[in-house]
Amino acid sequence: MSQSYGIIAEFDTPADAMHAAEKVRDAGFRKWDVFTPFPVHGMDKAMGLKNSKVGWFSFLGGVTGYTTGMLMIWFMNKFDYPILVGGKPMFSPFSAFPPSYELTILLGAFGALGGMLLLNRLPRLHHPLLKHKRFELATHDKFFLVIETADTKYNEAETRKLLESTGSKRIEMVEE
Repeated sequence: MSQSYGIIAEFDTPADAMHAAEKVRDAGFRKWDVFTPFPVHGMDKAMGLKNSKVGWFSFLGGVTGYTTGMLMIWFMNKFDYPILVGGKPMFSPFSAFPPSYELTILLGAFGALGGMLLLNRLPRLHHPLLKHKRFELATHDKFFLVIETADTKYNEAETRKLLESTGSKRIEMVEE
């Protein structure tokens, strides 16, 4: 016997999907998502999404890169291989800036990539929605709203009634 992943509702227009997202958000669901063939302006607000945390991963990677670059140049000039030339100082932030800047960009990009993978719980080798036959239309011309069964507010009858009240003509269960 297969386990249910969630319930999926299909919509024809972005306005219908946005209206449904607002209703689901107001109903207090936490584990749900909307799938659209193109970005829909205002959908994140309709879903009640906050700003992404990926920027913090990028920021921390950048700070780590800059600090690592400065400390690396300082250590090399002061202790590892000091070269006294014309009484110049052993460390100058001006000469250490280019490698530090490059490390800032490199580790900031790695932080953004790593944060995105971590927060999206990737790589995931299989997703139950990919087995659903009509879901492939999400990349063509249909809009889908999926509420997961793992949500604490999920009740099949009440959730189906909520999705029917949003105007969805096709509501189906998605098996794991």
